[in-house]
Amino acid sequence: MSLFKDLGLSQEIVDSLIELGYEKPTEIQNISIPQILSSKNDLKAFAQTGTGKTAAFSLPIIQQVNTKDKNTQAIILSPTRELAIQIAKNIAEFSKNIPSLKVLAVYGGSSIEDQIRALNRGVQIVVGTPGRTVDLIKRRRLALDNIQWLVLDEADEMLNMGFKEELDKILESTPSDKQTLLFSATFPREVENIARNYMTSPIEVTAGQKNVGADNVSHEYYQVTDRNRYPALKRIADVNPNIYSIVFCRTRRETQEIADKLIADGYSADSLHGDLSQAQRDMVMQKFRNKNLQILVATDVAARGLDVNDLTHVINYKLPDQAENYTHRSGRTGRAGKNGISIAIITGKERNKLSPIERKIKKKFVQTKVPNGKEICEIQLFKLIDKVHDIEVNEKEIKDFLPDIYTKLEELDREELIKRFVSIEFNQFLSYYQDARDLNNDDKPDRKRAGDESLTRFYVNLGKMDDLTPARLIGLINEHLKKRNVEIGQIEILKSFSFFEVDKNYADDLLETLNGAEFNNRRVIIELTAKKKGGGRSSRSSRGFGRKDTGGGRKDYGGGRKDYGGDKKEGHRGSRKQSDSSSGPRRRRR
Repeated sequence: MSLFKDLGLSQEIVDSLIELGYEKPTEIQNISIPQILSSKNDLKAFAQTGTGKTAAFSLPIIQQVNTKDKNTQAIILSPTRELAIQIAKNIAEFSKNIPSLKVLAVYGGSSIEDQIRALNRGVQIVVGTPGRTVDLIKRRRLALDNIQWLVLDEADEMLNMGFKEELDKILESTPSDKQTLLFSATFPREVENIARNYMTSPIEVTAGQKNVGADNVSHEYYQVTDRNRYPALKRIADVNPNIYSIVFCRTRRETQEIADKLIADGYSADSLHGDLSQAQRDMVMQKFRNKNLQILVATDVAARGLDVNDLTHVINYKLPDQAENYTHRSGRTGRAGKNGISIAIITGKERNKLSPIERKIKKKFVQTKVPNGKEICEIQLFKLIDKVHDIEVNEKEIKDFLPDIYTKLEELDREELIKRFVSIEFNQFLSYYQDARDLNNDDKPDRKRAGDESLTRFYVNLGKMDDLTPARLIGLINEHLKKRNVEIGQIEILKSFSFFEVDKNYADDLLETLNGAEFNNRRVIIELTAKKKGGGRSSRSSRGFGRKDTGGGRKDYGGGRKDYGGDKKEGHRGSRKQSDSSSGPRRRRR
């Protein structure tokens, strides 16, 4: 493999990379950097998550930017503010030996006035979320007339999040002779649409196989009932005492609920989702990167752009709606040549969702039994013993206390001392897991399925025959509500009609704005539906509904809407209280 200096990069950039600890380029960097430096052709580049795509597109741009010109020459678009901040930080590090090069991240949830002042001082590279970028364009504070490079990072995710209108607006504001660079970890149909609409005869390069999981990541699944999903998550954490993991949930509400439960049960955990302010997100990520947290509970979009190494596990508390998103999730572990484990917690009804993922990653999931109480206690006990064995004794600090300690304990022999020591540290774990039930054999269906009273369920006269997908339905709802912070619950796409759930506070607005709209040359009709007791299929409440759908079995998409990286109101994070009487064994914080 070549060195960075062999790729045509300047000495200033190479020196920065060496100072940062980068010695050799990754495969995608080896392919992309010379191509971008030597050609103005548009480029589609595909590589797995964690293989250094940011350096692959940013290093050649840094090399070619005219630092004497303070106009914006490169615009890099990313779906989330976390990813935008991370890219801008990386570029600043890569160009630290080029002081006249300025980079700025623009995103919602932060002062637009501060960003405008920075733009007025001159910024050659702007990294932005689509929402804030469009806002600055409309205010005539971000001029893209001199753009030479446009980078679409995670473009498929931007479309899934309903940003097509913003992307169109940004593209219209850039010169036609710019170089467009598209970098992605997956290759869904939406990426091909982007290439056709926004790129001119692009060259395609690939590092590894498209949509294939990393070789050093193993894939496991635990099959439980829905009510045992959280107990199974706790047992996975308990059987892996040194766990350092991201737990993925599908909605912001679920993310916060699971994080709150883990914290109340004594786990070193926190949440990351779109309702947090930027200051809260930064604080959580700093704790996680410093390993002051062992478990980060996050939504897919909030976790995009997280640059965290050494993750031992990725846990899918709920599987994502699209198989491509699983590739993004699992790619968070097994980085830098290390091994990682990606776990899916599923119910029996969700077993068929593994097959399309297996086809994408070209690997099989291995079913793993949820550990029982005895297995967990044994592992936790010996972790404690190893910790005691390996502890470094500071006799200088404790020697003055030792005579009194020896006197107090002199009547206890060695075996009795060990028993008492273990009991002090371990009684609560033993008590909690005593007679713990087998979650693997608890396969009785839940007779009660509590409905989410904060969501209203709708019928819509569109389905698969209209090319409706969960992502397109989310985009349709966003377009007519003109908001991006509305909670969307379960989505059920059938052959000729569909069902979906929306925050009840927006039900009237949606009925008024979406009814009568057009989708694929068809007039949209939506109606409220009534939820059957026990979680059965809904029926339309306004009139009889007996039409049989022939589009196959029900697919439970179940996902909430994505967290958006553009402008929106910052949600407040609820205060948390840690209960003294938790439902699980209290874990010592690291």
